[in-house]
Amino acid sequence: MARSSRNADSHNGEIRLWREEGWWIAKDVDTGVTTQGETREVALANLDDAVQLFEDETGHAPTETELEAMGIDPAANTTGDQEPPDILK
Repeated sequence: MARSSRNADSHNGEIRLWREEGWWIAKDVDTGVTTQGETREVALANLDDAVQLFEDETGHAPTETELEAMGIDPAANTTGDQEPPDILK
């Protein structure tokens, strides 16, 4: 994670947030990933998503528990021996 210091205090995982031309800009210092949003909350939420994509933390196959939480019966929703479409690869 990123490290910076101010007044001899150490900070890990630094995020910078500022206004620019009517937008909020959010930057993860460690990765360099930068996003924007109309509000601070949206800019930070966008940053969370972008950093996850950058670090390849998204796109996992859902677990049976996650499917059941969405009201999907895992046993009734399989591809069988079929290959998934290219868009899902």
